[in-house]
Amino acid sequence: DPSRYGVSTDASLLIPREKQKKVRARQPVDEESQAQEKSGGSSATDTGSTVAAADRENAIEKNVVRNTSVFTWKNLTYTVKTPSGDRVLLDNVQGWVKPGMLGALMGASGAGKTTLLDVLAQRKTMGTIHGSIMVDGRPLPVSFQRSVGYCEQLDVHEPYATVREALEFSALLRQPPEVPREEKLKYVDVIIDLLELHDIADTLIGRVGAGLSVEQRKRVTIGVELVAKPSILIFLDEPTSGLDGQSAFNTVRFLRKLADVGQAVLVTIHQPSAQLFAQFDTLLLLGKGGKTVYFGEIGDNGQAVKAYFERYGAPCPPDVNPAEHMIDVVSGSLSQGKDWAQIWMESPECAKVTQELDQIIAEAAAKPPATVDDGREFSTSLWEQTKLVTQRMTVSLFRNTDYINNKVVLHITAALFNGFTFWMIGDRVADLQQRLFTIFNFIFVAPGVIAQLQPLFIERRDIFETRESKSKMYSWKAFVTALIVSEFPYLCICAVLYFVCWYYTVGFTTDSDRAGAMFFVMLMYEFLYTGIGQFIAAYAPNAVFAALANPFVIGTLVSFCGVLVPYAQIQAFWRYWIYWINPFNYMMGSLLTFNMWGIKVECSESEFARFNPPNGTTCGQYLEGYMQGFGAGANLINPDATSDCRVCQYRSGSDYLRTINLKEYYYGWRDAGIVVIFVLSSYALVYGLMKLRTKGAKKAKSA
Repeated sequence: DPSRYGVSTDASLLIPREKQKKVRARQPVDEESQAQEKSGGSSATDTGSTVAAADRENAIEKNVVRNTSVFTWKNLTYTVKTPSGDRVLLDNVQGWVKPGMLGALMGASGAGKTTLLDVLAQRKTMGTIHGSIMVDGRPLPVSFQRSVGYCEQLDVHEPYATVREALEFSALLRQPPEVPREEKLKYVDVIIDLLELHDIADTLIGRVGAGLSVEQRKRVTIGVELVAKPSILIFLDEPTSGLDGQSAFNTVRFLRKLADVGQAVLVTIHQPSAQLFAQFDTLLLLGKGGKTVYFGEIGDNGQAVKAYFERYGAPCPPDVNPAEHMIDVVSGSLSQGKDWAQIWMESPECAKVTQELDQIIAEAAAKPPATVDDGREFSTSLWEQTKLVTQRMTVSLFRNTDYINNKVVLHITAALFNGFTFWMIGDRVADLQQRLFTIFNFIFVAPGVIAQLQPLFIERRDIFETRESKSKMYSWKAFVTALIVSEFPYLCICAVLYFVCWYYTVGFTTDSDRAGAMFFVMLMYEFLYTGIGQFIAAYAPNAVFAALANPFVIGTLVSFCGVLVPYAQIQAFWRYWIYWINPFNYMMGSLLTFNMWGIKVECSESEFARFNPPNGTTCGQYLEGYMQGFGAGANLINPDATSDCRVCQYRSGSDYLRTINLKEYYYGWRDAGIVVIFVLSSYALVYGLMKLRTKGAKKAKSA
């Protein structure tokens, strides 16, 4: 549903609400009439526009950064441990990609295409890698993951960012810090022109069905990697999957255009059409078990590959797509029972490839490295990362009107429901209990908001872990800081709304010192439960697990905060530890103290304890011992009377608070301070648990 983005829609394109006027002003008024005007124009005009387009293409090609490094892999074997023993997923694979080369990586399903791409891009988190992967005949530099572009098969993007913003975000974070900001942004325009994204540059990426089409998203994915100026090569994992024939051709056309301007591109592709197959320069064909079946030139219309298979008894019929024919030969109905991997190993082509590979490595190693390693894991400083990521997340939250509206409406309705349920609480003994329960009710704004924020947290974490972390775009520290900080404005707004809607409907004191202190604690509680929700989400594998963990955590905290079970009646095992480490205990303690301490209690007629003292003594004389001991907080209304003594259970709210373990007024500020400490520690846990997750994602071992 496009309306959940808070935007207007044209077809399936989404325009951010703050940019609607700007985008609409640029849109043509009547496309049909414009088309007629164009078709009715003179041939001179057509010729002029063709020349202008050609000049523009040339300008773009001049501005696009070219790759200069040669990327090689030799005797590459990748093994993972399974319950039944070690399993080889890649077996002695070798090859290279040079600048200006568009390489295809093909094979049957399960042959190890994506595995090889992930191993080459250093994205495997388990298993053991044998063999060498080199840049310019040297071991991979520290900045390798920043220096390559990797386009995942699934196009993972921030849905509330526009195409231009997504590209600028990548450019600002991944290009070297020495490059001026203006130059980085100018390069974004070059890539937008190169990938023909100008028509959708200011529309939201959205999700499939409400936003960009699959083919447009694919181009954005390529653009996000290109603006980083990858100096080594670009990997693409099945960029044509899920696309129709025309969209697939457009995508490969863009890749061909990239290779022609000097980029090195390696693509996994599954059964391309003959037309697509002809666009590629080289082919690495994998058979079952990750074994090489062919590596080398494709030739015009696949002639080189066809000649190879024809020589070994599998000619390609004239009317058959050579790409499909090869797949059938190496793993399908046309295999003739031959071991095509063994045939390749014994072929003169394989010996020639090995010799050429050694020569490429030796030549590259003899020259100075084309890509200079800056030795940095990330391109920009942590401060710059945090600033840019926070800016993106703040804009994203602003556009996520569903999220903001739900949060605001939840606070207002919960506050009004609470306020009108406990309308204008008085000063009777029964009202002390009412005060306790209305304050306790405030706790329950948390579960709804936590349930709302966790899926958003996990969705953003998935974007970070799937693409941005692996590209070394920014650190997990910047990610967590941005997630936390972007929530702050809305937490403050929600605290104000709840306070205003609730505090005055229950009729609490308007003294600024009491009201201000209570508002401060309520504001801290907004931060507290958000931190709790975020640290659960930080380590939860998915949103469902987080939703199941919430009732356990919140339920435990609510049960032992001293309201449902008074402190004196909590079982000893729980009383001496869980009560004291419970943030809700201190939150309730501070709010109750600021609200009730020192207020005068006026008993109603039905609340007085009435009796007649014996032997003509006065009420004061008879109750003297009781009033000095157990009944110190009680209020004897008529001490001089000799009959109908009237005793009110409490003199003031302070006497009631002492019965629930709040013994002095300073406990209010003490508990408020402890709540602040809990806020800081809950946010520290978000960092700690995110660090644990990041630590868990180790790299595959190289042997």
